[in-house]
Amino acid sequence: MTSARRQRILALTPRERLAEHWARLGISPDYRCVRGPKVGMAMVRGRMGGTGNAFNLGEMTLTRASVQLTDDEGAAADAQSPLGHGWVKGRDPRHAELIALVDACAKRHHWQAAIEEGLVAPLERALDAKRDENARRAAATRVDFFTMVRGE
Repeated sequence: MTSARRQRILALTPRERLAEHWARLGISPDYRCVRGPKVGMAMVRGRMGGTGNAFNLGEMTLTRASVQLTDDEGAAADAQSPLGHGWVKGRDPRHAELIALVDACAKRHHWQAAIEEGLVAPLERALDAKRDENARRAAATRVDFFTMVRGE
């Protein structure tokens, strides 16, 4: 799984659910915050019809964080220690920090499979199920308009 796909899944998952699944894995490395977590703004761009010229739609708040793992012996982090980054829409510093921690841990080979199979895959299935449920509910309210031909 790519890092971008993992980041997307973690950012779309509510923090409480992410923290619950993370705790089940039992991975609790030592880390330090390198940057943030900080709340800031980002410009959101749009396109008319999805294909037109890009325009600035507006700004939204986002929170970002970067963490660095310490080595396995607990020594201070160095240039070889994995660095993880996390971004999430809104103002949730703990969510961004947790995403950054997961990202850093996923760069360690001995945790990579556990994170992908025990954390990211179930969260992705839950997001897919919620999206499908929302689509079903929206489809139930769809109205098909048609024109009746008058028989004159």
